[in-house]
Amino acid sequence: MARPPTSRAWQNADRFGAVASFLCAIHCAALPFVLALLPLVGLEFLADHRFERVFVVFACALALLTLVNGYRRHRRPSSLMLAFPGLTLLLLGVTAAEQYPIAVHSVLVTCGGVLLASAHFVNLRLDRRLSHVHGPHCAH
Repeated sequence: MARPPTSRAWQNADRFGAVASFLCAIHCAALPFVLALLPLVGLEFLADHRFERVFVVFACALALLTLVNGYRRHRRPSSLMLAFPGLTLLLLGVTAAEQYPIAVHSVLVTCGGVLLASAHFVNLRLDRRLSHVHGPHCAH
């Protein structure tokens, strides 16, 4: 059965998702330390739960779209096995954990973002392997 080719648009979406997920993780890890400074530099919206929820929903939608599409191409579940716990941690972090100390929220969302970014990188690697065609010039 022929597999659909890896498109540059899907690879770019995966790269964007990986960067967005890592930025989300960095944001959540740093938030407890810079919370008091954000209003001083005009970035208080970064501490707003609505901003964070929108960002997490976007990251989850992008991850599901790109990772499921990648799975359809390479048929390897590794990226999904990283993504589902990551998605769960992200969603728990922006919903249930808001009732707990900010450290719990930060740990959940940071770990979720790192797992999601890792899933995107694994997906890109699997796509690269899939698109590589062995020829006389390579060592297999």
